[in-house]
Amino acid sequence: MADKEENSLGGRVRRYAKVGRAMAGIGARMAGSRYLGLELDRGKNAAELKAALGGLKGPLMKVAQIMATIPDALPREYVQELQQLQSNAPAMGWPFVKRRMAAELGEGWQQRFKDFSHEAGAAASLGQVHQAHAKDGKLLACKLQYPDMKSAVEADLRQLKLIFRIYERADKAISTDEIHSEIADRLREELDYELEARHMALYRLMLADEPNVHLPEPMLDLTSKRLLTMTWISGQPLMAFLERKPSIELRNKVAFNMFRAWYVPFYEYGVIHGDPHLGNYTVRPADAKDAGDVNLLDFGCIRVFESKFVKGVIDLYFALLNDDRDLAVHAYESWGFKGLSKEVIDVLNRWAHFVYGPLLEDRERKIQDAETGIYGREVAEGVHADLRRLGPVTPPKEFVFMDRAAIGLGSVFMHLKAEINWYRLFHELIEDFDVKALEKRQKAALKKAGVTASR
Repeated sequence: MADKEENSLGGRVRRYAKVGRAMAGIGARMAGSRYLGLELDRGKNAAELKAALGGLKGPLMKVAQIMATIPDALPREYVQELQQLQSNAPAMGWPFVKRRMAAELGEGWQQRFKDFSHEAGAAASLGQVHQAHAKDGKLLACKLQYPDMKSAVEADLRQLKLIFRIYERADKAISTDEIHSEIADRLREELDYELEARHMALYRLMLADEPNVHLPEPMLDLTSKRLLTMTWISGQPLMAFLERKPSIELRNKVAFNMFRAWYVPFYEYGVIHGDPHLGNYTVRPADAKDAGDVNLLDFGCIRVFESKFVKGVIDLYFALLNDDRDLAVHAYESWGFKGLSKEVIDVLNRWAHFVYGPLLEDRERKIQDAETGIYGREVAEGVHADLRRLGPVTPPKEFVFMDRAAIGLGSVFMHLKAEINWYRLFHELIEDFDVKALEKRQKAALKKAGVTASR
């Protein structure tokens, strides 16, 4: 069964057929708008794109969610529609589960568990999760990948390139080549659940000194390329937590723990979790003894950076804090931006001032003054308009998930209405930053966890 699921021509052809018809119509209208002067109804186009993607299990739905959170990648109408895509597609039934588990663990797989739930506890874009008990009674979560996902990834990445090309015909502000390359690399990695288990081990190492951040433990003897078994950790989804109207103190605690969970690995090890999606973490409820602690649940989308990239992030911060234009240019160039004009640098600095803004003020404050809307949307649209006039600009591939993490976490902090001194929180993280020390920690941690650096 496993061999049949390699990147098969038949699987890709079926995938193309599911999306191709809708994409062809959208592409024709885009071309008409560009070359024939026809008026384009972006809202209608975006709704049709969501409809074309929303019925699919697999990576293209996940990509749509990713693109809706990357500033400047898509216009507002597309973001509004694609944000409605959910990862709770209907689960595969018990006959599928039995066949899939037998393929991964052998025909006697049920004997390796005390019990195994017939119903999926959650269904996501690439797989579904079942609760089980180990022989020793330990509660487990078993993430089982859907069939033909490798074919689906390759087919969907080709469709994504088509979507980008269609979009660039109408709007040349952002060159999407590096964005596509980065998404492709990370999606292919997400198919390998043995790699995700190693990512989990890496995060357990990096966050070992964070008592308020909890991670599952991978069960390697019950894990394969398409099955990831780990200990079950309980918590509430963020929105369910907020429905109970927790105090500002508790909300601030959650925000603090989320900040530490994402940025301790980045500034100490050069590693970022690129997907602060609502389904990838839970919160310990208000009536628990560890209320406000957070659980990290998914480790498929992990990015390892060179130390110079992390230093560039810190350099740009101090450039903005001290109004040092030369240092800002140095930071952009260290990331791989090339041939930037003075006008483009000014536009990039405007976006940077927004992202870094909460870290530049030594006071307690919300992450953003506005209470509604998409985090950063208005600023991103103004930046996008200027890049359209001055561009195209090609963002380095490392920015895709770094920016996504920043904007995703900003949205979490908006939901929490947290009021924190972000300046001091950030300075505590970077006060002892040293490139050589980071490189040494990163090398040792990656070796111990069996993880290689991202391309």
